[in-house]
Amino acid sequence: MLALESFPLLVVAPARMPAANVLRLYLEGDGHAWVTPSQPSLDPTPRQTLVADLAMQDPTPSLYIARPCQFVQASGCTPTLWAGRRFSPEVLDSLGQALDQLRARYGNQGFELVGYSGGGALALLLAGRREDVWQVQTLAGNLSPAEWVRMRELTPLEGSLEPLQYRERLARIPQRHLLGAEDRQVPAGVAAFYARQLGVARCLELVSLPGVTHEQGWQQAWSSWRQRPLACAPVGLKD
Repeated sequence: MLALESFPLLVVAPARMPAANVLRLYLEGDGHAWVTPSQPSLDPTPRQTLVADLAMQDPTPSLYIARPCQFVQASGCTPTLWAGRRFSPEVLDSLGQALDQLRARYGNQGFELVGYSGGGALALLLAGRREDVWQVQTLAGNLSPAEWVRMRELTPLEGSLEPLQYRERLARIPQRHLLGAEDRQVPAGVAAFYARQLGVARCLELVSLPGVTHEQGWQQAWSSWRQRPLACAPVGLKD
């Protein structure tokens, strides 16, 4: 558990973390944010452990971090935080504080962020705001919440940030986005829109995975992709 100024955050890490220049940090998805399409839940804790499992099965030095108000409640936990404000400045600030604490604890120089679903948007937002995010990968990532809302005909996310606000910096970040070909929750068109709007990027991969849905097929798919370096990533990133 990380005790922060705003929200305590659940972190799952190995008992002994190998020394590493770069730590891989898995960011949880939106969790159980909604009970119905119009009613936010009272507890956004995810109902399955997919992301934590992926982190703990990864041979790379890795950690898992939950989103604010998942698993741990605090005074500022209200449904608006995991509904319209799920990508808000206060959420980004709490995650940024967590990364600062983790660097102080483990002595790493940088992070590789792996974001699942809405955690993909947060991974990009953190990369756009920080100098120590050296690479981003996403699984079923919501790379453009604004476009996702438009495509799904949902209520706009009032108070949330958009990763493409940081397009100039993100265009310089090595990134790979794995997409479920059968994903109906985050359509592939969202990633295609993000790539178009990003423009000329130094290192960007979009990979469609046959037979993978939003929640099914990621264990097998990620086990075959997690150790593959990006063809354009800097040498030594995983040192």
